[in-house]
Amino acid sequence: MQTTRRTFLGAVGATAALGVAGGARIPEALVAEPRVANVPAASGEKVLFWVAASTPCNKNLKFDEELYKDLLAYLKSSGADGVVVLGTTGEFPSFSVAERKKVAETAFKHRNGLNIIVSPGTANFPETLELSQHAEANGADGLLVVPPFYYKHPRLDGLTKYFSMLFEQVKIPINLYHIPFATGVPISHELLQAMEKYPNLAGIKDSASDPTVYQQFVAEFPKLNMRTGTTENLKYALDHNMGAILAEGNNFTKQIASVFAAKRSGKDLSESIAKLEAAMKLLREGGVDEYGPMKYALSLQMGTRQFYQRPPNSDVTDEQKAKIKQAVEQIKQMG
Repeated sequence: MQTTRRTFLGAVGATAALGVAGGARIPEALVAEPRVANVPAASGEKVLFWVAASTPCNKNLKFDEELYKDLLAYLKSSGADGVVVLGTTGEFPSFSVAERKKVAETAFKHRNGLNIIVSPGTANFPETLELSQHAEANGADGLLVVPPFYYKHPRLDGLTKYFSMLFEQVKIPINLYHIPFATGVPISHELLQAMEKYPNLAGIKDSASDPTVYQQFVAEFPKLNMRTGTTENLKYALDHNMGAILAEGNNFTKQIASVFAAKRSGKDLSESIAKLEAAMKLLREGGVDEYGPMKYALSLQMGTRQFYQRPPNSDVTDEQKAKIKQAVEQIKQMG
């Protein structure tokens, strides 16, 4: 985890500026996505806050459906507009295809008005397509698709063919997932340009943490929803009417929702971002920099039994627990 986004919470101080079982049906709320390539969505439809939702496991490392239901309710009540199911923070590589379907079905069953984007990507096309079609048939509002990540440095023509086959067989909005430090396969401008002919190209999630990279995406593709996946680029995203899919949304849902509320009401973002940064700093100093500690902190914040993560991600230590309890209490007092 240390090599992804530097830490789970990111380098807060580095910058001030600062994802239902049953038959096929029509997706309920496609409000978050541009409907036609090269035709911009209204800014209000793009400026939404998705949480890259954690996937809770029990002590036996089995998916905990009841906790997931509670998590979705918690995120909704705390101000999230939507969730990404089984993204990076949701530990998608640690779950089988059958398990991933069950997690997604649980999210659809307990969505409670949340916009749901499913992350169906794998290292091979057949399973990616299977999970994508399952999400489409069961009511997903969109997809967030990581490139095939075993073969590094694939040529543009190979990636273009891979994604073209997906766009030709899945019609709900599709976002490409730019997370090159994890996949080794970046989403290039050339690849996006090749996909722009498909009407359901919605945009991307950019988790690179590099302001220059993100700003170039926004400048080159202003009609797509170029969602930031990092708090480092949150202010820039909102200033340019783009959305965000944030792992930090698990532990700082209310604080991030306040930033979006300020944006929607036309207020200056400085105060709400400062409060978010302060809360993030407290929890980061409390030891939340990996999945185990993050999930433990989330269970405290929700008042539930402990969430567990799957190996190879590590368990929270007793020393971390003590620090996290103190940090969570301090954040509560901040209001």
